Amino acid sequence: MIDPQLSGRVALVTGANQGIGAAVARALAAQGAAVLLTYKRLDPAEHADDPSFPEEYGRLRAQSADVIASEIREAGGTAEAVEADLADPAVPGALFDRAERALGPVEILVNNASGWLADTFLPDPADRFGRDLRLVDLAGHERQFAVDTRAPALLIAEFARRHLARGASWGRIIGLTSGSPGGFPGEVSYGAAKAAQENYTMSAAHELGRYGVTANIVHPPATDTGWVNPKVAEEVRATGPLYHVGRPEEVAEVITFLASHQARYVTAQRIQMS
Repeated sequence: MIDPQLSGRVALVTGANQGIGAAVARALAAQGAAVLLTYKRLDPAEHADDPSFPEEYGRLRAQSADVIASEIREAGGTAEAVEADLADPAVPGALFDRAERALGPVEILVNNASGWLADTFLPDPADRFGRDLRLVDLAGHERQFAVDTRAPALLIAEFARRHLARGASWGRIIGLTSGSPGGFPGEVSYGAAKAAQENYTMSAAHELGRYGVTANIVHPPATDTGWVNPKVAEEVRATGPLYHVGRPEEVAEVITFLASHQARYVTAQRIQMS
């Protein structure tokens, strides 16, 4: 049996009230890590007029991470949940303070949360999946970059500051991305924000490696966190035999590996899942 040596470690997982974040929290806790789950409940009414938006996905995004934390504790693990808006630049420091008070110094940071929206430079009302599109504008840009770029950057900075201050020699930073640096038509601000987060993460890998910290980015497949409608699933299957609609637990397995002792020499990598 391979021991990932995560027992007693402390993890902070953002966007952990559903989907990949919840699966990562469960997976790390199952290996003995104490987990702080952060989340922000989103109003399903935001997509009330979008027939392509699954009702179940809206329900999941509106739930509290207390549900996930309770499940972890009932299974014998250690977890705390806190609702916080990552668009607020004061939140990253407050989350680390909360983790340290409740669980101990954060050693594993998983930047999973997203302020996703579908936007475009074209006057198209919907994308190829039938999902509502909006034109690129200031409000959309600010929302996307605040959560997907600025928040991860500030969380990494807070992680690094505290890691160095306490003279620590072990740490893991793991981000999630989508699209590619080459562009993401129909989700242009999302793709751009994720590309920026990738760059921050790779810089962290190079700067913090000497202090025992690895930093990697995971690009999951189209993952059924509740948003995959039949048209999306059909298009993914048509892409070819190497592509599939993934499950959150599959992505969580890769992230758990990157946090493990076995991945101690895996850093500055973009892990592409298909």
